[in-house]
Amino acid sequence: MSITILGIESSCDDTSCAVIRDGVLLSNIIAGQGVHEAYGGVVPELASRAHQQNIVPVVAEAFKRAGIAPAEVNAIAFTRGPGLLGSLLVGVSFAKGLAVSLQRPIIEVNHLQAHVLAHFIKQTPEEDRVHPRFPFLCLLVSGGNSQIVKVKSRNEMEVVGQTVDDAAGEAFDKCAKVMGLGYPGGPAVNRLAGEGNPKAFTFGKPHVPGYDYSFSGLKTSFLYTLRDALKQNADFIEQHKADLCASLQATVIDMLMDKLRRAAKDLKIKEVAVAGGVSANSGLRDAFREHAKRFGWNIYLPPNAFTTDNAAMVAMTGYFKYLDGDFCPMDAVPFSRVTIG
Repeated sequence: MSITILGIESSCDDTSCAVIRDGVLLSNIIAGQGVHEAYGGVVPELASRAHQQNIVPVVAEAFKRAGIAPAEVNAIAFTRGPGLLGSLLVGVSFAKGLAVSLQRPIIEVNHLQAHVLAHFIKQTPEEDRVHPRFPFLCLLVSGGNSQIVKVKSRNEMEVVGQTVDDAAGEAFDKCAKVMGLGYPGGPAVNRLAGEGNPKAFTFGKPHVPGYDYSFSGLKTSFLYTLRDALKQNADFIEQHKADLCASLQATVIDMLMDKLRRAAKDLKIKEVAVAGGVSANSGLRDAFREHAKRFGWNIYLPPNAFTTDNAAMVAMTGYFKYLDGDFCPMDAVPFSRVTIG
């Protein structure tokens, strides 16, 4: 008997719905929110209002693309957290209402775990893409999270290192903002970095014990560099934008890979994956490939479609939890902050 899961993702500024049947993706619809570009970051109230406008047409389109009727769904999975509380409430409330109308169970999904399990999504029944073998390490990097996760099984994960302040994606976004690159800044930094010299500038790297990260010092060092340079040359940013991006990106990647390399060595794990929005960064992907050759890692890079927030990863996680009989009650409420595990 086939198992069909509907997944709903609304943790931040993307409204997404996906349908997965027996681990194979049938549809994955994402509606972005351009309203935030003018503010240089996500405005929570505007995000929740946009989710309310998008949720019905996005779910309808997901069913249409999948070629199934709502009654064919076995369960409804939704992101419970972490994320923006107002945004999460829209997705959680819609999932509950749909579940009641269809008389189907609901499955809560940890957004961070879903990013990790995106590696197991099959896009076609014939796909033979190799997925990570347990246990493996996953570098989870996005605008709000930078973590090294030891994945012992599909339902057992342990955070062995994480940021103590800003995440890697935040460093990109905030530095991009002062250079006038818009929001989100990560893709723009990545694009310009390919045109610049990564050794043109040197930025400070905080020294944090263990496998934890800190990116606030890097951001401050970057801003001080600009401040001092602009005093001498008002056109400094425009003249050196590519080099600034290249040096910033190289520094972030070096910090990420340094801790990941130590963790892999100490834990004696050579199965290493990356996930989250920043995992689409071409420089970070190149660094993974270089480490694979140098240290004998078996690396796993997710398709770009599954790096940013999407419901396919929610539905995939929901599918695994359905197999385990792991459902949640109707009185479940969203959490703005929650850890992996």
